[in-house]
Amino acid sequence: MAGNRIRNAQLRSKIMTADQAAALIPKGCNVGMSGFTGAGYPKEVPLALADRMNAAHAAGEDFKISVWTGASTAPELDGALAKVDGMELRLPYQSDPTCRKRINAGEMEYLDIHLSHVGQFVWGGYLGKLDVAIIEVVGIREDGSLIPSSSVGNNKTWLDCADKIIIEVNNWQNEALEGMHDVYYGTQLPPKRKPIPMITASDRIGETALRCDPSKIIAIVETHAPDRNSPFTPPDENSRLIASHIIDFFGHEVKRGRLPKELLPLQSGVGNVANAVMEQLQDAPYDNLMAYTEVLQDGMFNLLRSGKMSFASATALSLSPEAAEEFNRDVHLYREKILLRPQEISNHPEVIRRLGLIAMNGLIEADIYGNVNSTHIRGSSIMNGIGGSGDFARNSWLSIFMTPSSAKNGAVSCIVPMVTHVDHTEHDVQVIVTEQGLADLRGLAPRKRARVIIDKCAHPYFKPALNEYFERALKYSHGQHTPHILDEAFTFLPEWQADKAAQDAWKEDSLVQADAWK
Repeated sequence: MAGNRIRNAQLRSKIMTADQAAALIPKGCNVGMSGFTGAGYPKEVPLALADRMNAAHAAGEDFKISVWTGASTAPELDGALAKVDGMELRLPYQSDPTCRKRINAGEMEYLDIHLSHVGQFVWGGYLGKLDVAIIEVVGIREDGSLIPSSSVGNNKTWLDCADKIIIEVNNWQNEALEGMHDVYYGTQLPPKRKPIPMITASDRIGETALRCDPSKIIAIVETHAPDRNSPFTPPDENSRLIASHIIDFFGHEVKRGRLPKELLPLQSGVGNVANAVMEQLQDAPYDNLMAYTEVLQDGMFNLLRSGKMSFASATALSLSPEAAEEFNRDVHLYREKILLRPQEISNHPEVIRRLGLIAMNGLIEADIYGNVNSTHIRGSSIMNGIGGSGDFARNSWLSIFMTPSSAKNGAVSCIVPMVTHVDHTEHDVQVIVTEQGLADLRGLAPRKRARVIIDKCAHPYFKPALNEYFERALKYSHGQHTPHILDEAFTFLPEWQADKAAQDAWKEDSLVQADAWK
């Protein structure tokens, strides 16, 4: 297979093994790697680099790098480097369990950034100099430009800013991906910014390949491996109920004239609930759907395949292994239906606001006033990161957050008096949905939001305690705009929720405190 996809004759001389390429990466450098939600990440050089780090550590030498990506990657990258303690800093998003463990143990720095901010952070120099870029592509054209693979992410920025570049040419990815990308080179730094010329999700505004200075390429490694994405899990009952509430809500909004009959362009976060919504849209009375999102999952892919969705713009294809095999085999069927863009465009606030998206994202917990925690467990332990949810929540026409009403087999309420960490304030959250129901918060002041959220979204087991907390806050809170009893607001922490005796003691103590306050 040597050089078959490397159409620039001069660059064929740069072909080498992954071990040889990894040897060119110095200790302590900043490395920008391709990859977005398990798609389009380098497959072999990170593994070879991890082996080199492991050998260095065994010899008593320190060897770490800082890793910048588009979003989460896979075990061959995040997992391999975290396992050998090879990352000093990670940004802007991760979902690897070993990586997460090191971050929460204080063994690795983690910078959790809005995905739309990463490019301008790098161009502004806030993160330091980008030393090396490692980018997966489908092929290299005669002029040295690069054909992206299953994600674009931050690759444009990495290639523009890196001193040195290592390319992985993945022969597993179908060459017919060429032409399915839209790489926009019109973004500039303030004060020279100009409007992004996009008015519909299907507008092509850029180029089909990534520009690359051939003189910066120091190595090319040929690979043959699919993205390692998780199998698609059929929606459970809670996911189906949440999806049903959302579909019913769409019908209500169309009837009221607040949404068009083909809806607005859809943005959907990653996960089973998001896929459940897409699955139910198959049978919903909406045709000619469009998507403007970060990640195209199985649910949207199925809508495109059936014809219910006419077009999808994303920055990555995050498909199950089965769907990825089908897509890779039949890329030609989707050439006019999908565009993959850099994440600085897919997540750009200007474009999101102009297109008027319906944004649907998950959460860890929401409080009774509509504040959302989507990143932390008990306020201090990171789960994954904010990703692009903030980009879409703040700028979409309709901002929906969804979750089952309880977690840990019913031991933990996902609706709490006050979230332990705030990612999305009440100002950016318009609708909250659980399997119990849907709370439309638009136009409601805080106390009315609390009533609606508890009534519509809380699990019946936790609803009495939430109502009791809110009623006492109405009586005893110092301020009545957003009533809280701050020394009790976090009593819904997991260990308390699972302890019936603690709940009974809390209720008894609450009565004593209420008498004292009187």
